[in-house]
Amino acid sequence: MLRGRSLSVTSLSGLPQWEVEELPVQDLLLFEVAWEVTNKVGGIYTVIQTKARTTADEWGDNYFLIGPYFEQNMKTQVEQCEPVNDTIRKAMDTMNKHGCQVYFGRWLIEGSPYVVLFDIGYSAWNLDRWKGDLWEACSVGIPYHDREANDMLIFGSLTAWFLKEVTDHTKGKHIIAHFHEWQAGTGLILSRARKLPIATIFTTHATLLGRYLCAANIDFYNHLDKFNIDKEAGERQIYHRYCMERAAVHCAHVFTTVSEITAIEAEHMLRRKPDVITPNGLNVKKFSAVHEFQNLHAMYKARIQDFVRGHFYGHLDFDLEKTLFLFIAGRYEFSNKGADIFLESLSRLNFLLRMHKSDVTVVVFFIMPAKTNNFNVETLKGQAVRKQLWDTAHSMKEKFGKKLYDALLRGEIPDMNNILDRDDLTVMKRAIFSTQRQSLPPVTTHNMIDDSTDPILSTIRRIGLFNGRTDRVKVILHPEFLSSTSPLLPMDYEEFVRGCHLGVFPSYYEPWGYTPAECTVMGIPSVTTNLSGFGCFMQEHVADPTAYGIYIVDRRFRSLDDSCNQLAQFLYGFCKQSRRQRIIQRNRTERLSDLLDWRYLGRYYQHARHLTLSRAFPDKFHMEPTSPPTTEGFKYPRPSSVPPSPSGSQVSSPQSSDVEDEDEDERYDEEEEAERDRLNIKSPFSLGHVPHGKKKLHGEYKN
Repeated sequence: MLRGRSLSVTSLSGLPQWEVEELPVQDLLLFEVAWEVTNKVGGIYTVIQTKARTTADEWGDNYFLIGPYFEQNMKTQVEQCEPVNDTIRKAMDTMNKHGCQVYFGRWLIEGSPYVVLFDIGYSAWNLDRWKGDLWEACSVGIPYHDREANDMLIFGSLTAWFLKEVTDHTKGKHIIAHFHEWQAGTGLILSRARKLPIATIFTTHATLLGRYLCAANIDFYNHLDKFNIDKEAGERQIYHRYCMERAAVHCAHVFTTVSEITAIEAEHMLRRKPDVITPNGLNVKKFSAVHEFQNLHAMYKARIQDFVRGHFYGHLDFDLEKTLFLFIAGRYEFSNKGADIFLESLSRLNFLLRMHKSDVTVVVFFIMPAKTNNFNVETLKGQAVRKQLWDTAHSMKEKFGKKLYDALLRGEIPDMNNILDRDDLTVMKRAIFSTQRQSLPPVTTHNMIDDSTDPILSTIRRIGLFNGRTDRVKVILHPEFLSSTSPLLPMDYEEFVRGCHLGVFPSYYEPWGYTPAECTVMGIPSVTTNLSGFGCFMQEHVADPTAYGIYIVDRRFRSLDDSCNQLAQFLYGFCKQSRRQRIIQRNRTERLSDLLDWRYLGRYYQHARHLTLSRAFPDKFHMEPTSPPTTEGFKYPRPSSVPPSPSGSQVSSPQSSDVEDEDEDERYDEEEEAERDRLNIKSPFSLGHVPHGKKKLHGEYKN
């Protein structure tokens, strides 16, 4: 029996939860298969790309990624080279001799993993034969007009062929093949149908049918057990894709999902309970200076303030030092991403701020790409006016400074009336007149093609948030992804996030949620929901998420109106925080980044590999005990110091933005609190799994 070194995993109480064997990676080959290897389409690309370094560090030259070949991606992302491993080289040579085009190289990302890429178009002449193979394997037929499904079949067939050649040429090594999403699923189906001696894992990052149903504004989570799955898939003309996904799920030795909420969904949609939950992580880079991220926040906030000065010229009657920047970003899925309840909550927040005569202003950015003609002329004019005013002020400063300098050299106190002459006053008056405008600041930075039917603009018209002088909430729709080369808002997404105060992502359908995770890693508080994987993960691991800057809106058990009220209260509580409280909260938020580091979350994938080997090769790999591990009992504690959850109670809500309570300084010891959090994250604990035993109802979540 092939064994590695025993690894004991303990709980916070110190009692062993289970024992597994460290994998002898020198005797194994790990292949990870995904359509988004070197090919950015969506969130799976981020998963694969960010996880590569941790996996490559662990597996070395025995780790390979398999994906599709695209010429442009190959030129810009891959350094082509010859495979060092004889098994890989022989498998590629065999396929190339039989009419395929297989490429090999290093993906130029952190970790520089090896990639094997298949040219889909070059092998398309085999499509009819491979359709027959799939029909024989699982009785699933693919329509000729579904080009995407046909491409996935070619990709899967090439993957299964390659894995067969690898198993034929490998000597004494066992193989793990990890397939991501339905696009890679046919490779798993064909490999199992041909009885290849490999251990297989299938991960769904979101069920295919779940995406379609939620996009149709159906009350998804309250009707999970009521859907006629075959009927729903057939009506949406994706029945064959659904069958491919479901067949892959049931063929895999181990089935995983990225979150507990997706596990519940998969159990109903795909009729199999996931074996392991594998949360998504990020590569967390710590600064050598502890509070460098706070300095970056101040620097990039100043750049956003410059944009706001130009956008609201002529209406800049609010204090930018008391202005908070909120944002929502992602695909333009109005309901799925929660833009609908966000806008409704902003209307209620505007009412609360005006009613309480707050001096805080909130500027909200919607970064969601949509069809546009070009930049809005009024928006470009605003930035031009701002730049002109800056140049005027700078020239006045230079002139004033020279006269002041000359007077001081002569030993005189300058006469302020003579410092500025009549021409200078004329220039300044003209500059002031240039800031006058007859219209309100625009709510969008671009000319929208479907202006009259655009969901965000239509809602803005309905709730009346037109950036008026009396509005305490201002709205800016930026229907393009951010870029440092933009003439309007020249900032990369990461820079923009660091400059904002709060990210708001009240999604209805979000299997994981990279946007709030990225905010957390950068030390920016965020709003998420208990219908997102990220929100469930934080609820499970943090005793008081709000104190750590993670606001979790209940969209599962509350009505839509109640969820809007809860979100509005979260936002209002955030607006009432003092600057010092926001700094404390950002410090706590940034400390949670350790929870999202692949060096920490990679252990979930490690557990899945142990499990698949023990199922595929039970006579050679052993895992004890067979009962699944859980994450129960591990939580970041509630901070003992103030401020606790700002909107959790009236007592903890700050009363003033300028005056601080002296007791707060005594009760808040950041170094002590940070050290306690560091010890918590280092404590080993049992890995995540959908627990056996009590069966969960489709709408139930363990709070």
